[in-house]
Amino acid sequence: MTNEGKEKPRFYTCDCFTTDNIYLEEYKLHVRFVSEQQFRLDYHALLKKLGCVRDEQFEGVLNKISQEVDRRKHLGVTSAQRAAAIKDIYRPLHPHVYHLQESYLASEFKQIVEYCQSDSATEEGLLGLLEEQVAPRVYRFPLFDKSFCEDLMEELKHFEQSAAPKGRPNTMNQYGILLNELGFDEHFITPLREQYLLPLTSLLYPDCGGCCLDSHKAFVVKYDMNEDLDLSYHYDNAEVTLNVSLGKEFTEGNLYFGDMRQVPVSETECSEVEHRVTEGLLHRGQHMHGALPISSGQRWNLIIWMRASQERNKQCPMCNRTPTLVEAEGFADGFTKHSDPPQNISCALT
Repeated sequence: MTNEGKEKPRFYTCDCFTTDNIYLEEYKLHVRFVSEQQFRLDYHALLKKLGCVRDEQFEGVLNKISQEVDRRKHLGVTSAQRAAAIKDIYRPLHPHVYHLQESYLASEFKQIVEYCQSDSATEEGLLGLLEEQVAPRVYRFPLFDKSFCEDLMEELKHFEQSAAPKGRPNTMNQYGILLNELGFDEHFITPLREQYLLPLTSLLYPDCGGCCLDSHKAFVVKYDMNEDLDLSYHYDNAEVTLNVSLGKEFTEGNLYFGDMRQVPVSETECSEVEHRVTEGLLHRGQHMHGALPISSGQRWNLIIWMRASQERNKQCPMCNRTPTLVEAEGFADGFTKHSDPPQNISCALT
């Protein structure tokens, strides 16, 4: 299940990264910004309806967008600089959590993976081992041992309180940690994806690239009464997403799932899903979802956006166009210059 012996591909981002899906928190709106003229034509009237009525408010929006575009343009360089600084000055509290070990995994999860790796494995058989679908094609299962979650939480809290530089996960999550910068990618996230998650996703999501997930973006998000309380309705820059509840103590804050993003909101019914500590939720990246506000405590979630270059090389999931590739660092946004012959499959809407 690993890619040992294979030449590692070079990954790229799509040029839409600096222009598309810029989130305006105050107005709960994702926008596209190519030029001020285009932005005024596309969004001025809509923003007025949402409460942006004064000229200084609109100028404030333009200023925030300018800052975000500049952040994205320099993201590769600034992220590499942060990672180097973290490696130099940060001393982990629990060094063992950076290397995945089978003892960290729930026994039920290991049994599920073992079944998926068998020659007789089928989707029907796998579904019999998983809990009921909590929403269409959303699957919940025990993933980590509780003691590991506690150690990981202590490590993340230790890093959060350190003087090391920190980057935010994305425009929607203001509080959290980018795990590649902290050093989790090579010995934890990558083997988790390749050796343990890929056997499941190959059976559950073959129509969405689940059998050829070759990169990822992993981060932790934090919800706190004095910080981010919830997460607005959105879809992910991923073919398949894993969302794991790590802790701590919190009340409410359930997840909710609608339909695939191609389905109009007016035709969508949402399903509320309880997210239990140590358990993972698997879902398609283009499946619209959000997080309801917590009412007390603090919650940390591990998010892994898993990407399949074979799928996204055909069409960027964020701009719906053939991607125009831009050089970037690491796994970037999961695009490659060369892909296998296209398959006649696409992510189903049901």
